[in-house]
Order: sequence, then structure tokens, then C-alpha cells
Amino acid sequence: MIELPPSMTRSTKVLLVMDVVESVRIMEQDQDDFVRRWQQLVQHAEQQVLPLHGGRIVKSLGDGLMLEFATAQGCVKAAFALHHFSAHANEDQPPEHHMHLRMGAHLAEFVTDKHDIYGTDVNLTARIATLAGPREFVVSAGLRDHLTAGLDADIEDLGECHLKHVKEPLRAYRVGHAGHAPVVQPTNAAPPDFRPTIAVIPFEARSNEPEHFVIGELVADGIIAQLSRSADIRVISRLSTTAFRGRPNAIAEIESRLAATFVLSGSYIASSGKILIMAELADARNNQIIWADRVSGGTMDLLQAQSEILNRISNAASRALIDSEVQQSLTQPLPRLDSGSLLLGGITLMHRSSLRDFDRSREVLETLLERHNRAPAPRAWLAKWYTMRVIRGMSDKPEKDTQLALEQTRRAQDLSPDDAFALAIEGYARCQLLGDAEVAHTCIERAIELNPNEPLAWLYKSVWSSMWGGAGDAVTEAEHAAQLSPIDPLKYFFDVILAASYSTNRDYARAIEAANRSLKNNKNHLPTLRVLLGAQGEAGFTNDAKATLSEILRIVPNFTVQGYIAMGSSNSPVRQRQVAVLRALGVPET
Repeated sequence: MIELPPSMTRSTKVLLVMDVVESVRIMEQDQDDFVRRWQQLVQHAEQQVLPLHGGRIVKSLGDGLMLEFATAQGCVKAAFALHHFSAHANEDQPPEHHMHLRMGAHLAEFVTDKHDIYGTDVNLTARIATLAGPREFVVSAGLRDHLTAGLDADIEDLGECHLKHVKEPLRAYRVGHAGHAPVVQPTNAAPPDFRPTIAVIPFEARSNEPEHFVIGELVADGIIAQLSRSADIRVISRLSTTAFRGRPNAIAEIESRLAATFVLSGSYIASSGKILIMAELADARNNQIIWADRVSGGTMDLLQAQSEILNRISNAASRALIDSEVQQSLTQPLPRLDSGSLLLGGITLMHRSSLRDFDRSREVLETLLERHNRAPAPRAWLAKWYTMRVIRGMSDKPEKDTQLALEQTRRAQDLSPDDAFALAIEGYARCQLLGDAEVAHTCIERAIELNPNEPLAWLYKSVWSSMWGGAGDAVTEAEHAAQLSPIDPLKYFFDVILAASYSTNRDYARAIEAANRSLKNNKNHLPTLRVLLGAQGEAGFTNDAKATLSEILRIVPNFTVQGYIAMGSSNSPVRQRQVAVLRALGVPET
């Protein structure tokens, strides 16, 4: 062991790191109030909690603290006391202003001088804290060994956990008050819903005609029905939103009472069988209008099952909502974004063509995972990111990325065994990357059994049928997926899978039409170009196929047959058909 200077000493003590979840967002709402409440907590820790339990503040971390304790028992008791104080302080605050602590502790070896403490274990303790969710306390195995289950704490094994910038997984445990339920519900509780929430307020008539009053309710009902068919948006029931009819400037109250991120409202004029609707979408977090438009048509159109007027408003509003969240994901520092913005931004950026957006998607999803380490949805989407990295030919280590994808789906299912989306993603990864047809089929079928209305499960079922099942089934399944989510933000992805199913079924005209429709929304998407190329080549449209191949070579100049084979399972008949097209067009073998 290296001898230290006289000014430095070695120590082995219990370190605890705690911080405030989403502190940047809460501080932006009311900086002075946040600082006041944080100072109250620090003062309570210094004057009452730490002296009682043998602890001291090592250093301040801005919106957090690093604490040192002589014993594991003292650390645990202090953690419970601070959580209790924080919960009590939240009682008089609206939910969006609640300050929730998360904590991590470790029996650490470190070096101290008169200024600071240093060592690998110091950084490791901070990483352990990221495993904790709001109001949670997580400890390492080394610290857990100094606790008596049922006496010092209730202890829940979290298994092997992977920490950012830590090479080997670490065994971690969540602890709660002994003899009671843990600090939060167990991990099989309902996972958090990160989707942005929209409230549609009944539209206001700009006339005093009593028969016109009902039209505003009809407009709201129709828009709610359309938006509810998107799996990526949470829509508040009209039974809840009707109370806000005729209340101008009520956006802040709607956000507070309905927990709505966005508010869609408007007015209309009806006359002689015609209607003009003025609609606007506001971001309730900052009270800013992010979209507004005027739509006109026949009044009777509102009564149609597929109302053109309501479809236009619903589609435009959902696109504006998604674009707003994605723009924040690209331009705002990640700590400033709420969890809903992170998830929707990560999903959408993942499916864009540019490498910059694709890489940013991973950053966004990993930031969300740091906040919600045991939520299955971010892990499932990160698994899809690794899968797409291989499929798009962007991976320099396809086998490693395949394993990383499957690791994330496994961990998502460990957290929520009956999570339909995680199962569907695993089936998709195994189908596309490993050619593991039997296991992939089992995963996807189980996902559909758990949630028959999960559109991506049906979409991945279509992929499986294209590769291993029946071509007719692939078409039916892709069309059903599109019907389940008609205004999906990933519409281009639905179209490319639909194009692939048509091509597998040798319906080349529809395949080319669907592929071009997909490219209109995502023009440089390599998998779509490959589907288009295959359909054109097999249909005998050689000149068109050569033009599409030129587009592919513009994006991937070193595109080869073997490079395509490395992008996924090569033993599927449909992929072998694609290989034949590439060779016929003179694509280099290697």
C-alpha cells in the first residue's frame, strides 16, 4: 500500500449520498422556495438527526449531501429520519412541488485531508444513490451485511445492478422501516406512466344560440377519442375536463388539479350547416401556446365515425405536442427535462435518420434510467435502441449490442414480469438479430395475450410472420397494428413494416407505395430504403431499384452483401430473397 503524505489519512466508514429527485425542474418553478425548504432540511439534519445517530456532513453537493457515519445502524436510522422529515414537509405543497429524496449508502474506504475525501468508493456511493427512486434508500451488499433484517430494516434484494461507468455489476438492496412495508411499494407495483398528459376542454361557442352549446362537447369528445388511440399520449377523461368549460386562463389550475402537461381548447362558429373551429394547444408547464390553427367544414362531418375536421385537429395537435417535447430533448440540458419529456424525446429521436439524433436518444433514455432505475419502460426502449443500432448498420460490434439489448429486456422483465411491451421488444430483438424464431414467437404471443391492444406487439408479430410465418398473416397483423394506433408518432415505422409485409406477400405495388409513404416522413431511413429496394428488384423495376441503391450508397458508401447479412438474422427466407436482389444489382460481396 502506498504511503500517504502526513496531511492525509485512510478511513473506512459508512458513506451516504442523498439528493433531490428532479431538483432542477422544481427549482425552476420557484427557486427561492426550493432553497428555503432545502436549507430547512439541511438544518434539521445538522442540528437533530446527525448528532443523534453519529453522523456528520462531509460535503454539500448543491442539491444533495454526502454524509458519514460510524455505524451501519446509525446511517439507516438517519436515512429514515430524513425521509420522514421530507415527507412531512411535502404535506402542504402541491404534488408538482414535492421534494423527494433518494439515497444510497456504502461501507467505503477512502482517503481524507482537511479539504475533502477521495477514493473509488466515494464515487461508487454516488452511483449507488442513482439506483434509488423517489423516497427510496438503497445500500450495497457490503453495508447490508452489517444490518439485521427485521430488526434494523426491512430488506429487499435488487439483484445484480449495473452502474454507469462501473465495469462489474454490483449487488444492491433496498431498505425500509423494520416491521413495516418498505419506504415505497414493492417492485411489482404498477410502473410509472411517463407519457405526456393532455386535457381536452369542451370548445366554446361564439354565439348565443342554445342549440350550438352541444357542439363544443361533441368536438371535445371526438378529439379525445382520436387522441386516446395513441399509445404515447395519456388523455384525461372528459368527465374530468368538463368542469373547466368556460374558465379562461385556467391552464395553471388544470395542470395542478388534473396533472395535465398539455391543454387543448378552442372556440367555434356554426352557421348554415358550416362550422369554423379555432383550436390551440398550450404547454401547461410554462403557459405557452405551442400550436394554433383554424379548421372549417360541414357541421354534419362532426357526426361521422371518421370526421375529417376532428382528424385534422387531433393529428396536428399530437404532432405539435411531440415536436415540442423532442425540441426540448435536443436543446435543453437533460436535468431540466421532466421524465415524460425524456421518454417521448428518446423514443422519437431514436427513430430519426440522423446519427446525432440517434445518439442523443441513448443519452436521453439513460438519463431517464438514472432517475427511474426500476421502471421497465425506459429499459425496453433502450433495448430497442440497441436493436435498431444493429439493424441500421450503425454498430461496429453487432454481437455485443445484441447482448446489451437482451440484457435490458431481461432486466425490464425482472422488474415487471408481465410487461407486454418489454416482452414484445425481446421478441423483436430475437427475431431480427438472432433468428431465434421459436423463442421470439413465444415472447410476442405472450405480449399480445397480456395486452391485445399493444400496437407494437402486433407490429413485431408482423415482422416475425414476414421472416418465419405466413406472408398473409404478416399483412393482417401490420394492418391491425396501424388501426390500433392511427396517429402514432412513429407512423413511418408502421408504414415500413406494412411495406415489408406486402413485399413478403409479393404485393409489390402496395409495398412500394407504403415504403414511399414511410420515406416521406423519414427519408434517410436505411431499413425502409432496403425494403423499397427489395420490392423494386423482385418486381422487375430494375432502374428504380438502381436509383434506390444509389440512395443507400449515399448514406452507407461501403454497403456490401456481407454487411447487410451482419445486420441481423440471415437464415430467414425473406432475408435470403433480399440478398438475391442485392447480388443481382451488383452490390459487392464484401
